[in-house]
Amino acid sequence: MKPDSPSGSALSALARAIIEVAFIVFLFYSNLFMGEFTASNAHGKSLAAGFLDIFTVTNFTIAIVSAVIGYLVFEFLRKKL
Repeated sequence: MKPDSPSGSALSALARAIIEVAFIVFLFYSNLFMGEFTASNAHGKSLAAGFLDIFTVTNFTIAIVSAVIGYLVFEFLRKKL
């Protein structure tokens, strides 16, 4: 095995950060989408209408900020424990 180069480890750390943030955003949107259909309880509400209701700039901003904060907290805990 080749030893990791400094740029390779930085790239893998960045890739891991992006993957973890994307996963947190996925969990946020899946929870929001599920809540949209549970709360509305409207018969005949389509999947497309649900997507249009949850994919807004405000929700995206909240998802990204929350995901970055969550990532930083878990990284802090990983290094401390």
